[in-house]
Amino acid sequence: MKNNMIVLALGLCASLVASSALAETRITYKSAKTGSSYYQMGVQLAEAMKAGTNGDIIVTVEESQGSVQNVMEAKARGGDYVFTTPPALIGLAQSGKAMFEGKGDPKFDEIRALFPIPSLTMHFVMSADSGVTDFAGMEGKTILLGKGSFGASEGEKYLKLFGLEGKVNLAEVELSNAVPALKNGQIDGFVTAGSWPAPNVIEAAASADVVVLSMSDEQIAQSKRSKLVIPAGTYGGQDADITTTSLPVAAFTTTAMSDDAAYELTKTFWESKAAMAEDAPWWKGVDAGLMANINTKLHPGAIRYYNEVGVELTAEQQ
Repeated sequence: MKNNMIVLALGLCASLVASSALAETRITYKSAKTGSSYYQMGVQLAEAMKAGTNGDIIVTVEESQGSVQNVMEAKARGGDYVFTTPPALIGLAQSGKAMFEGKGDPKFDEIRALFPIPSLTMHFVMSADSGVTDFAGMEGKTILLGKGSFGASEGEKYLKLFGLEGKVNLAEVELSNAVPALKNGQIDGFVTAGSWPAPNVIEAAASADVVVLSMSDEQIAQSKRSKLVIPAGTYGGQDADITTTSLPVAAFTTTAMSDDAAYELTKTFWESKAAMAEDAPWWKGVDAGLMANINTKLHPGAIRYYNEVGVELTAEQQ
């Protein structure tokens, strides 16, 4: 009897230790600059993870300067690191191309996807006072692109594609100051990429009369991005649909994360998504259909969850 009691006590202690270890699981989630929609998404995810796991997983949101930085840090971070980026950047990092040329690292091959999040949506926001209603009208105007973000690099690309390179004045102002700079006339417009509705665009439309430019089908074809329509009424004073472009985004980690942690993160995300959508409409556009946009390997823990719920995965995701 005494031996049985000792075994029982040891088993109980082991169970408590395991429970304690799970309760202390902490994740660092790196997404975007504070004030951006993607940072706010990170805050929502952190709250959802805490609630969905009864506090077993605690997520700390960390400010980022952009997707490239997020990917670069994957080579130095541990198993507690989750970050967001367009899946296309993972392929570039693993092949050492474009912005990752000369910066390749074997650690990039260990990056694994977890789940999709709202797509990056391009917004070209102009003040009504500027008189600009199309891209040609941007010539001679002062535009804020920002620095180091997808929106900045994509905005610069579009200016070249649409024949505006060297024809607009680029403001040396941080994107976080875009709305006050627009309001006081320091700039005529700004470019931002985020989910829609984008908080800084909502703020701009609420504090000043603005026009969010639409792209033609020809311009969308030139961009080689996906077409996206922002419905009329999304922003203050917006009476018509806005036709623009988008880029898929997903949450990633590395093989250093345990299978159980990756499983719980993925499971809790999908089970919490409906509740998050009640507070923020950008989550309504995320469904299993976006899984097709992830063209990289998924984490084994995430794969376990998708197999359980019957989500069909591609060969390259497994």
